[in-house]
Amino acid sequence: MVRPSLATAVLHHALPLAYIASTTVTKGPLLCGLEPTPSCGGDIREYSAAMRPSDEALAFDNLPGFTRSASHFDHAVVSVESRVWAGQRGWKKATTAHIVSPARGANFAMYLADMGEESSGEPAAAGVERFAMVLTGEASVRHGKKNIQLGPNSYAYFPPNSTDVLSSEDGAGLLIYERLYSAGGKPVFSHGEVEESPLLPTGPEVFKLRKLLPQTTDYDFNVHIMDFQPGEYLWVKEVHYNQHGLLLLEGKGIYRLGDKWYPVQAGDAIWMAPYVPQWYAALGSTPTRYVIYKDTTVDPLLG
Repeated sequence: MVRPSLATAVLHHALPLAYIASTTVTKGPLLCGLEPTPSCGGDIREYSAAMRPSDEALAFDNLPGFTRSASHFDHAVVSVESRVWAGQRGWKKATTAHIVSPARGANFAMYLADMGEESSGEPAAAGVERFAMVLTGEASVRHGKKNIQLGPNSYAYFPPNSTDVLSSEDGAGLLIYERLYSAGGKPVFSHGEVEESPLLPTGPEVFKLRKLLPQTTDYDFNVHIMDFQPGEYLWVKEVHYNQHGLLLLEGKGIYRLGDKWYPVQAGDAIWMAPYVPQWYAALGSTPTRYVIYKDTTVDPLLG
């Protein structure tokens, strides 16, 4: 007997969470993030599930018009099947899919970049800072006289008015955050590997936390990596003035946003406005990892 997919369970939303957790998602090719990671990628941790094509999100043959995406005044969920890829000025031999931007009311932009062979991304506009994380493939940054290689699970921060160019010889999938810099400090270029960032205390929470940028007032946002084992969840049901832009890299679970509950899986993205109630629980049999933008040093009075 074939079990119903997660999407089917969600459509019949009278079913309990325990049942949803026990169901399976229709699987296509092996995708790191939906499958255990890093074992499916060997020694290199990469996130092919987060960059998978829209037609591999769910089995849509019998679900015309269905999407898990949703848009409300204080949050938005953009699932894999809803991405719209297009060319963007400044990106050569690459396409981008925007998740959120100031047009939505956010104070930042978040998008995916699918870089082809011999592709490049010009520096961000004047006054704009940029954070790039490599999800798949390899990219490089020409920083001064150094040519810095960025493999999967690595990242780089470009301060406002940087002239550094991102490029890829063989192709790469990137997550990009951009923001009009407003902190009035002196942030500097940095890069690193996610796993090399130290784990930080989180009590009473049980998830594992890494912060990829310096925790100083020179920076007006940070990027966090959060890891949950199956069954773990946020202790605090958060309500705060900060905005978030989240991409689920591995695993699946349930996200509460306001008074709504969303089943989410690797590749889904979320925008959270200030003061939206938010909570997450990791379900299934594999760990959850997500990357999340947070405007850490914004003055609550000024926004």
